[in-house]
Amino acid sequence: MGRNNGFRFKRFAIEQSEATMKVGTDGVLLGAWARVEPSFRRYLDVGTGTGVIALMLAQRTERFGGVHVDAVEVDGASARQAAQNAASSPWRDAVSVVCADVRTFAAPAGYDHIVANPPWFVESLHCPSPERTRARHADLLPFDELIRAVRRLLTGRGGFSVVLPADGHERFVAEAVRQGLSLARRTTVFSLPDLPPKRVLLELAAEDVVRPQEERLLIETGRAAGDYTDEYRRLTGDFYLKF
Repeated sequence: MGRNNGFRFKRFAIEQSEATMKVGTDGVLLGAWARVEPSFRRYLDVGTGTGVIALMLAQRTERFGGVHVDAVEVDGASARQAAQNAASSPWRDAVSVVCADVRTFAAPAGYDHIVANPPWFVESLHCPSPERTRARHADLLPFDELIRAVRRLLTGRGGFSVVLPADGHERFVAEAVRQGLSLARRTTVFSLPDLPPKRVLLELAAEDVVRPQEERLLIETGRAAGDYTDEYRRLTGDFYLKF
């Protein structure tokens, strides 16, 4: 399927004609990287968009049995399409999509792990489309408000995984620490060996962490276009058709 109309993974397909933000590398990285554990029963995907991260989590946790993934999306058209994608997937009973603002979202119980590919253009020009502006600009969901919502929805031992631009992500970490979270894991993502990092994957914990786990991920070797590293293939191999 084409990028605008849909995206096919190994075990599910994403229709995205009505979604504000389409399937991209950031979301796939986060969905493949976020921690899953047999003891985790409840996950939340904040700003689910097409639903791709929620479905990736459902695929990764199906072996544990009894896991449920809630997906929250403030944009009505995107939420409807995410719900359709979930309903047509093998995990229709394991994923629930709710059209809501995470800041006012009321969950029946806390979540063991929350993931978010948040709007992160903090001080840039807005694009002409108000829908894309809503999806990509952090002024409509400021980082401190996102973190506050996450703290409210996490269980006492829960974790929060997020993907952000490498440049300036320290500000997000500082705000999270100020609100009582601890940096547990950070993976710095490089597209090519000779380029500076573009993204950072962060895991924040509700409990104190003495020594965060620091990692690096290189996506392409740089030897030829589309020559992906073994580590990137291992991370995303259960999802991408090309692997």
